[in-house]
Amino acid sequence: MRPLRTQLAGALVSVLALVLTATGCHGPGAATGARPGTGTASAAAAAVDDRVEPLTGTAAPRLPVTAESADGRKVTVTQARRIVPLSGSLSEIVFTLGLGDRVVARDITATFAQARGLPEVTRNHDVSAESVLSLHPDLVLAETTTGPREAMDQIRAAGVPVLVVKPAARLADVGPRIQAVADALGVPDAGRRLTARSQDRIAAVRKAIPAHADHPRVAFLYLRGSASVYLIGGAKSGATSLIEAAGAVDAGAASGLRKDFTALTSEALAQAAPDAILVMTKGLESVGGVDGLVKIPGVAQTPAGMERRVVSVEDGVLLNYGPRTDQVLRSIVTQLYGTGGAR
Repeated sequence: MRPLRTQLAGALVSVLALVLTATGCHGPGAATGARPGTGTASAAAAAVDDRVEPLTGTAAPRLPVTAESADGRKVTVTQARRIVPLSGSLSEIVFTLGLGDRVVARDITATFAQARGLPEVTRNHDVSAESVLSLHPDLVLAETTTGPREAMDQIRAAGVPVLVVKPAARLADVGPRIQAVADALGVPDAGRRLTARSQDRIAAVRKAIPAHADHPRVAFLYLRGSASVYLIGGAKSGATSLIEAAGAVDAGAASGLRKDFTALTSEALAQAAPDAILVMTKGLESVGGVDGLVKIPGVAQTPAGMERRVVSVEDGVLLNYGPRTDQVLRSIVTQLYGTGGAR
């Protein structure tokens, strides 16, 4: 659940009793019968590179640095030789800044190729303080939603600096988030270069959206068929900025859903009336692919369900808002319109 921890924290607790108990079939995850000119769900995972692309020429960190932590503390970083980033997004930034050789562990959501061989220090998406401390880190990077709090307090009590970074929820957060990490690691120039590269690539994708784009209404659905969890994203889901950057309308937000997530019902789907549905790849697989998705009550009656117009992006990268966000946006654009931006 960590890829959506910021947006889903608390939301699942309030809606689990309300969610549908529809049973997904176990058919293939690939979309069939996709409307001409749109991407298919099966192509989505390949659209985002499995490896991050590190900057070259990054200078050694200039430390010590005292940084403002998002939890209100001032954190002094004296060394950054053994870094433990506690989210996939933060791992991605550190590696892309060119400092991946200093990372000694990974969170369960750090799924890109360069991080996979590192020891995992989370259990069921919660941080294991013992696992972190056993690796003797000199810096831990976390987010405001990282927990449990007892584990984080234990890491601090052991004398390890813990820098908390604000989570990202929109495209505008990409640059500030990269720069916050780079500044704390003593490589501010690399942060500026990576920010410029990321923003330029995002702008290129947006510029390449075809002029004939139909501004579809796109509903973001969070699906976990094995647990009977079916949610529709609203204005605070974190997906609105991506959907709008792709030239589309967030159907959930436009239908009046102001929270992050709401239990998925036939009524909510009818109100949202999506022309396309955005999902995470594993979520789509969990309901049996597109064949299973359209069997969830209400989906088949929407324009998206009738056209089988489904956009799927890998769980661990969809809402990261980091160095690979241009690829995420390109994947969404390609699947919606059958084309994408140049790199």
